[in-house]
Amino acid sequence: MRSVTDLPHPVKEEQHVWIPVSDGTRLSARIWRPVSSDDEPVPAVLESIPYRKRDLTSVRDSIHHPYMAGHGYACVRLDLRGSGESEGVLLDEYLDIEQRDAEDVLAWLAEQPWCNGRLGMMGLSWGAFGALQVAARRPPGLEAIVIASFTDDRYADDMHYMGGCMLSDNLAEAGTMFAYATCPPDPALVGGRWRDMWFERLESSGPWVAEWLRHQRRDDYWRHASVCEDYAAVRCAVLASSGWADGYSNAVTRLLEHLDVPRKGLIGPWSHKFPHLGEPGPAIGYLQEVVRWWDHWLKDADNGAMDGPMLQTWMQESVPPSTSYEERPGRWVGEPQWPSPRIERVSYPLEHHRIAAADERPGEPVAEPLGTAVDEPPGKSADGAVMSVQSPLSVGQFAGKWASYNAPPDLPYDQREEDGGSLVFDSDELTERLEILGAPSVELELSVSEPVAMVAVRLSDVAPDGRATRVSYGLLNLTRRDSQEGPEPLEPGRRYRVEVQLNGVAQAFPPGHRVRLSLSTSYWPLAWPPPKPVLMRVHAGLSSLKLPVRPLDGADHEDVRPFGEPEGAPPIATDQKQPLEQRWTVSRDLVGYNSALEIVKDSGVTHYEDINLDVGRRAFERYTSVADDFSSVRGESTWTMTFSRDGWETRTVTSTELTSTEDEFLLHATLDAYEGSRRVFSRNWSLTFRRDLV
Repeated sequence: MRSVTDLPHPVKEEQHVWIPVSDGTRLSARIWRPVSSDDEPVPAVLESIPYRKRDLTSVRDSIHHPYMAGHGYACVRLDLRGSGESEGVLLDEYLDIEQRDAEDVLAWLAEQPWCNGRLGMMGLSWGAFGALQVAARRPPGLEAIVIASFTDDRYADDMHYMGGCMLSDNLAEAGTMFAYATCPPDPALVGGRWRDMWFERLESSGPWVAEWLRHQRRDDYWRHASVCEDYAAVRCAVLASSGWADGYSNAVTRLLEHLDVPRKGLIGPWSHKFPHLGEPGPAIGYLQEVVRWWDHWLKDADNGAMDGPMLQTWMQESVPPSTSYEERPGRWVGEPQWPSPRIERVSYPLEHHRIAAADERPGEPVAEPLGTAVDEPPGKSADGAVMSVQSPLSVGQFAGKWASYNAPPDLPYDQREEDGGSLVFDSDELTERLEILGAPSVELELSVSEPVAMVAVRLSDVAPDGRATRVSYGLLNLTRRDSQEGPEPLEPGRRYRVEVQLNGVAQAFPPGHRVRLSLSTSYWPLAWPPPKPVLMRVHAGLSSLKLPVRPLDGADHEDVRPFGEPEGAPPIATDQKQPLEQRWTVSRDLVGYNSALEIVKDSGVTHYEDINLDVGRRAFERYTSVADDFSSVRGESTWTMTFSRDGWETRTVTSTELTSTEDEFLLHATLDAYEGSRRVFSRNWSLTFRRDLV
């Protein structure tokens, strides 16, 4: 990435500014703004997240906030209540008080003499969630937002539950926030109060996954702050982006479809990162696009920010399976609107281990509507092959992470081993190129042997040598087949007709390759398995794969403007005092039949030169099972966080462990805090939750 030092405006920085909110709590902000704003007020842009502006995000912040400030904006990086140096405690994500705090901060910004009252919000992940959620509350002065890697649906399309199946990221993210919410503020900024503030956090904290386990179906807890409940509430301009390797690949197109405001969408090949830092590449000149957006909506510049396609996306070429890519080959394509009238949803019938051509079965039987329970006729099925599968717990060990961070390598690996425990359907070899853009889906006529069951659906690109690269996937807890709010158990042996939607993707399949559809009844450890092994029978004759096919007409329909080279302000100086460690290990013991996935993400110890601070972070996740004993699955997440400077040293160790029986989830968590070598705080949690058809 190119570092830019010659910006249009000289910038001044305030490292620690107290901003009071309505209940008297003071939140800590870092502010960059043009020197000229002392006399010529400018628009303000707010990024509000809980990840510590003082240290943990300071390198990233130093790249993009001074850059935008140098283009004429007051850029404000706020630590949420209870994080960094902000007062209070952080108890959960996206609470109403978080959004009210943001409204108070926006009002405070509008009143500052260096701000002209025109406001924007931006962010990645939590920051993007917050910006979109606050936009739906319509605070005065908020005219535009820029959001990356987010969702508008907190239940159905977040890292908690996917298709009603509980994700292991539900545990992993809770472990992350357990660690972050219990870190101390920096005494260099808050003075002698640091210890009281720290202990307030320690005493109020706990494993957030407990709250998420109390809400296993879509209820008011998840509906709160899910913008999909009322898209019309958003009235400001929206620039939304994500990446195909991210877990949040679906919300961009939903916003394009449902919002009724000026909006643009951008989806690259990236994992969970800003596009100018995008991995896999190519990264793009995203900050130039952001400044262009702000200039248009906050300064009324006639700069063509709304020209070109509504959706610009990276059409990915075929690649061999790998857990990490430096670059994804492909090209940028554009669609003038979304849904695109150019894209046709083509239905491909399923046959015995085969995906038939779209026009190959003109006399197929008429299917029942989705969600319909169908009585099983006696004897041989009249509607084609009936195929069965009962997947081992090993299916899913090469699934990768729900949301890839590309470090450690965490993308899905070769799917051939996964396919060995799955029901597999292959197309014939393609005779011409096939491109898809959008969300594939599968309609299945099926029956299962247990009242609680799931189906995992994978779409893969199979090369002539047999290697299978997962392109997309989807999950469905079959008890949620008709309703996320009111699940119902299945009647074993009874036929049901269901639809499973896969994640959106832009993917090209070359001639000579095959399209593969794989179905499994478990997908551990990406998703928590059902209480018991399940035998699933699929009626191929009434099942089909639906692909969003993009025409090969040689035109991308809209002029696709090339992006500039990634650039930003020079990052602050750091020194790596202890090395990083990144590890992703799958192991199987063929004596005791123990299987494990271990993930290590150790940032070593980083020295922040500008504040003379050493920071260490180490995350360890472990997911285990024994043979095909569904009651043996276990997930563990342990974090160690250290902060030290000139005789001041703190360390927190947080650990969360989740197991289950057929009827319950069992949660055990520990929190230990140290000053130097002395433990100063310790607490344990042991909690039990009823399994709610999960």
